[in-house]
Amino acid sequence: MIILFDLDGTLIDSTPAILESFQVAFETFNKKNPKDEEIKKLIGLPLDIMFEKLGVETSKKWDYVDAYKKHYRPISKQKTTLLPFAKETIIEASKIATLGIVTTKTAKYSEELMKHFNVMEYFKVLIGREDVQNPKPHPEPILKALKKLKYNNHKAYMIGDTCLDSISAKEAGIFSIGVLSGYGDETKLRECSDFIFQNSLKAIAFLKS
Repeated sequence: MIILFDLDGTLIDSTPAILESFQVAFETFNKKNPKDEEIKKLIGLPLDIMFEKLGVETSKKWDYVDAYKKHYRPISKQKTTLLPFAKETIIEASKIATLGIVTTKTAKYSEELMKHFNVMEYFKVLIGREDVQNPKPHPEPILKALKKLKYNNHKAYMIGDTCLDSISAKEAGIFSIGVLSGYGDETKLRECSDFIFQNSLKAIAFLKS
């Protein structure tokens, strides 16, 4: 069995670091900072798309992304936590499956975070934004992870907190599991996911049974 995890809202909570970094990016270019709720609704999308949806001109979006990343990296470990039950989830999942991470975050920073939390050793692959041309909800990130894990039609699941994860999983031909621990709208998540659970640990308990 293969189990792939999203990060933000699924295993980790980096909301304070994300919101602060957006604020700094907008202040860098003397632009009015969006409301926190506007930003939270977009978490899960790649940064460049988030900035565009928040009103940044396409020609300037990568400047905002750079400003965001310069601030985010030094504060990310301090202002990110594992979600409740996340470490237990990872350990229990590793007993029944080969694990991977598929995220729209930068892979380099994601790996640093997971090493900081002493859980990176449980994952055989990590696919981030810079590893693909087409991020979730496109199937490319999941297909790339499956290829690296030598997937051969055995059971595979993607666990995530938004429909970006579930749609990507379905397009890649694997099962989708939605969790209510993050940023996704529950009604939409129930519509787009094969299964839905309160958190990732409950999802793993289901897969173990």
